[in-house]
Amino acid sequence: MTNSEREGASFRDPSGFLFRRAGVLLRQINKCYHEDYEYLVNSGLYQKLVNSNLLIPHEESSQAPFDPSISYKVIKPEPLTFVSYPYEWSFSQLKDAALTTLKIQKRAFEYGMVLKDASGYNIQFHLGHPVLIDTLSFERYKEKEPWVAYRQFCQHFMAPLALMICKDIRLAQLLRVYIDGIPLDLASRLLPWRTHLSFSLLSHIHLHAAAQHKYAGKAVSKSDIKHGMSKNALFGLIDSLETGIRKLHWKRTETEWAEYSSFHNYSSQAREDKERFVSEFLDQIQPANVWDLGANTGHFSRIASERNIPTIAFDVDPGAVELNYLESVSKKEKYILPLLMNLTNPSSSLGWANAERLSLIERGPVDAIMALALVHHLSISNNVPFKDLASFLGKLCRWLVIEFVPKSDPQVQRLLASREDIFDGYTLSHFETIFSEVFTIRRTEVLRGSQRRLFLMEKC
Repeated sequence: MTNSEREGASFRDPSGFLFRRAGVLLRQINKCYHEDYEYLVNSGLYQKLVNSNLLIPHEESSQAPFDPSISYKVIKPEPLTFVSYPYEWSFSQLKDAALTTLKIQKRAFEYGMVLKDASGYNIQFHLGHPVLIDTLSFERYKEKEPWVAYRQFCQHFMAPLALMICKDIRLAQLLRVYIDGIPLDLASRLLPWRTHLSFSLLSHIHLHAAAQHKYAGKAVSKSDIKHGMSKNALFGLIDSLETGIRKLHWKRTETEWAEYSSFHNYSSQAREDKERFVSEFLDQIQPANVWDLGANTGHFSRIASERNIPTIAFDVDPGAVELNYLESVSKKEKYILPLLMNLTNPSSSLGWANAERLSLIERGPVDAIMALALVHHLSISNNVPFKDLASFLGKLCRWLVIEFVPKSDPQVQRLLASREDIFDGYTLSHFETIFSEVFTIRRTEVLRGSQRRLFLMEKC
């Protein structure tokens, strides 16, 4: 149909695919999957998972299918607030997504089904918890067959988690390069030798990688399946993966901005003013959703999320995002999602035809952006001109709450301490002039005890 468009990320599974019609996301279930779908629903597994907040709910739709020649049914999934990707998650987010996948696999086994894939991209954080979004990931269990998703689970979860803990937290960014999961032979080479002493890492990464190499390209015979994995062995495999994942813990270290809230240069008056003005701005514009760029551990993000405004709290520092996520979990917060994002190199379009994973800009625009104590980091630390920054933010939002920190501020002086001051254009008047080409300035407030200014702007 002319007003329908197939989703770029939904083409690999012959069981069905996602498409949009008039802006509404729908999923076509193909005829080849109809028996597994009916079993999923009629067995009670679907409702069990939905009731446990493990699977995104859907309703069956009367909408016409995208491709009638192969269609069995069309369903309408509950809309997500925001689509995020594993390379944007903190350590504990990736760990929780892994444990959620294994929990779903255990529940499915109780009902005679298994997950046929275990992709990290099938998990999304929705209303404060990780959920499976691919209703077509299930198939009926076949006696003696191995778990077909085992390798994928290890590549998408076990390998990056182990690298983050045992080597460097930043190695999660390998998932941006290997969007089908980090190859196990690569992970095995990168991990320190001591990881061979861990039963789970030895089994699921090192020996798994060796087995892949040994049997690469070799066909599996029917006799191999006949004498394959018993049900008890499959249970044992899942338990072993779960035990191994649970034993991985992030050891908190000082990263650049994770400790920011304890050493910032605000006076108590300036901090009170900033909180009050942000609150007033949000109450004035009543945004449907908010992105907080440079959110640190999410203090100001929560001014929005505590108003039940869906808020994405982006930060470049893995430690800050981790602490933010752990706080959101402990408070059972539904409306804040901390994510890792380097604004000087934001998530780009990746995958087949550059359409499987959306760029940050493609996931916008958002109603309002908060950019607090951010401009000086981008303009001075990263040499981003005001003109380019204003243009970038103008593509992302209608409303902008932005803070200007002058050169006289101790934080800016700290940035300039180790480099030549080549930033003659870094002035309040130039900032206002350039941003006024993209936005209309609606309000300006000065924070007491400082020369910092808070602006409320609207896209021209």
